[in-house]
Amino acid sequence: MTRTVHHWIGGKTVEGTSGIYGPVTDPATGAVTTRVAFASAEEVDAAVTTARDAFATWGLSSLSTRTAVLFRYRALLDGHRDEIAALITAEHGKVHSDALGEVARGLEIVELACGITTQLRGELSTQVSGGVDVSSIRQPVGVVAGITPFNFPAMVPMWMFPLAIACGNTFVLKPSEKDPSAAVLLAELAAAAGLPDGVLNVVHGDRTAVEALLTHPDVAAVSFVGSTPIARHIHATASAHGKRVQALGGAKNHMLVLPDADVDAAADAAVSAAYGSAGERCMAISAVVAVGAIGDDLVARIKDRAERITIGPGTDPASEMGPLITAAHRDKVAAYVTGAAAQGAEVVLDGTGLTVEGHEDGHWIGISLLDRVATDSDAYRDEIFGPVLCVLRVDTYEEGVALMNASPYGNGTAIFTRDGGAARRFQLEIQAGMVGVNVPIPVPVGYHSFGGWKDSLFGDHHIYGTDGVRFYTRGKVITTRWPDPADAPSGVDLGFPRNH
Repeated sequence: MTRTVHHWIGGKTVEGTSGIYGPVTDPATGAVTTRVAFASAEEVDAAVTTARDAFATWGLSSLSTRTAVLFRYRALLDGHRDEIAALITAEHGKVHSDALGEVARGLEIVELACGITTQLRGELSTQVSGGVDVSSIRQPVGVVAGITPFNFPAMVPMWMFPLAIACGNTFVLKPSEKDPSAAVLLAELAAAAGLPDGVLNVVHGDRTAVEALLTHPDVAAVSFVGSTPIARHIHATASAHGKRVQALGGAKNHMLVLPDADVDAAADAAVSAAYGSAGERCMAISAVVAVGAIGDDLVARIKDRAERITIGPGTDPASEMGPLITAAHRDKVAAYVTGAAAQGAEVVLDGTGLTVEGHEDGHWIGISLLDRVATDSDAYRDEIFGPVLCVLRVDTYEEGVALMNASPYGNGTAIFTRDGGAARRFQLEIQAGMVGVNVPIPVPVGYHSFGGWKDSLFGDHHIYGTDGVRFYTRGKVITTRWPDPADAPSGVDLGFPRNH
């Protein structure tokens, strides 16, 4: 019988009552292995109400109480790395080593949350006026909702809820319905670490569940990671309902390669950044901008490396790239490749005909490399979210930067060069939120914040790091005056000399 993934509300498994279920597929075989219960608006309301009730005590809990739970949680996550990674591979399809890397990056934010005591320190100014002090403190916002994508089913939730609950909030997570099991395991481990019932809840579903969270009067803030059209809708809808929002959208990340770059290093970086995790990540390099005569050599070396990538099931240790999440997504990615030549591109590698022996029904697609891509072509303009790398040619550094800055996206970008002056100019002139210098995927470590510019971010705060703490708390300023003890009422002796 097909396994069913249910909701996690109030510290226990809660069976879905809507009667609506979604299929969860093994991308390597195409077989439906699991079904996931979709929440109705009433079930979402039950989860939010549970979180609201838990906030009444968790929001007032001591910092030492919260961090004690988080330290135990970090230890449990560390001990269950392989189990979490196996669930990711089974439902997302990425290779096991990649899944382990995802868990490790999520753990960084749990570790940041363990140190929340220093992040929540306030400020004090004394004697701003006679006998008057002013202090600033930060307090939790209340119930926070997190809506997370399929491509990182463990890491992105861990970018959100550990920091939110460390700040004293309670959390309702709506993970992707395509690979929901990892999120449930994260919640179960949090309960095992001693997190009180109702502080972390998980509801599954589709747009019905999302809209219920965005409009619920008891949800104070919404964190989202996903595509730009949905991020824009999340931001508009939740903001219209009085909520603070951080909505991270899509990307078209560029890598500028200057003529003085180490060509082998640039080719290695382009291949790993474009085709790692089958290109299903918002920080993938999907466009290489080659400056001057380096282009031909660079494309040849990328092609040579790409052809040697081993594609197969994520459970096979020999596999370096797995399948795409669904057959529909595979077909969408393939359409960009098959249509590229008609729009002027040179198809150096076409991966659309790939099959894997013994797994013929899996969601397979091979490596595709498109050269001399035009900026008005679909393959360049759209976020493909698959193993397709576009190469564009320019004559100068200035032309390359202008091309990149003209993109509506501004998530991550990189430059490959040996020239420090060129790199310094680039990091100041490029319009993107995250910049790599000879680093192709500049995802910040946990104590710096992650987020882009332009159509890659809707809202004022990036995710995790200092911005994350600011997003999950509200500032309050307190002005205090106490009378001098020498002025105590008549008959009350506090032991202070009378001055008048």
